[in-house]
Amino acid sequence: MQSSNHILMIRPVAFTFNVQTAASNSFQKQAEANSETQHLALIEFDSLVNKLKHVGVNVIVINDTIEPHKPDSIFPNNWISFHQNGEIAVYPMQAPNRRLERRFDILDQLGDTFELNEIQDFTAYENENKFLEGTGSMVLDRENKICYACLSPRTDLSLLEKFCTKFNYQLIHFIANDILGNAIYHTNVVMSVTSDFIIICKECIPNKLELTEILASTNKQIIEISLAQLNQFAGNVLEVLGTDNKKYLVMSEQAFKAYTLAQIKAFETHYTILHSPLYTIETNGGGSARCMIAEVFLKLKDKK
Repeated sequence: MQSSNHILMIRPVAFTFNVQTAASNSFQKQAEANSETQHLALIEFDSLVNKLKHVGVNVIVINDTIEPHKPDSIFPNNWISFHQNGEIAVYPMQAPNRRLERRFDILDQLGDTFELNEIQDFTAYENENKFLEGTGSMVLDRENKICYACLSPRTDLSLLEKFCTKFNYQLIHFIANDILGNAIYHTNVVMSVTSDFIIICKECIPNKLELTEILASTNKQIIEISLAQLNQFAGNVLEVLGTDNKKYLVMSEQAFKAYTLAQIKAFETHYTILHSPLYTIETNGGGSARCMIAEVFLKLKDKK
């Protein structure tokens, strides 16, 4: 399956602009110093969680810890991913303070409900300055077993190859540049894959011929977004399952407003759109709705 009813989200306690990630994330905009940043981010986080729970998504909310300080803990999909064979991958992160987000006590909590198998730990590659930041660096077409990835300082080609070999994915890698010609930091702001659509900004991809052919072969409808829409996080969306496996397309309010009426109508043929304001998180964190969610593709334990 491409999507899950179970998702992991980390409730922040000290969210703020992260200086250590800003050099490679052009989406981050340091707002005027404001003691309300954490408070506003928490309101946005709780609002999104409540909307997801209201439609029947099983949201596993884990509270962040005060120490050590982890300004980006709200984005767990960069350090962990869960797979349908019960395996878990843990990833090497570029920013030293983001490495502090990896909490194995969370796995202990998940183990009470889900069957956990082997952990694939890639974190030792941080010692070689090689990074692969989870489903930020990779957009996975789980149905067709294709891994899409734009190369960047946070997405190392050799680690992509190791991941794809281990988890049996076909690797499709490419270059994607922002308006200034810099490598876009994560693939999941360039594109999203759902059961029915591939949302992608081809405008930022210089050599797109092979990619276009691969996209067509999946038989998913292609929704092209502009670079302007990408900058409003229109590429950073996620399909989740609610009550009775009803499909929802989760996005920020900013992303929703960026789409054209025709694009919205196309989505609504298959999904109910669930959008929520995330302006504080997007501005200071440089990530949006998809970045906040780690899908849990693990088997539930049998109830005794």
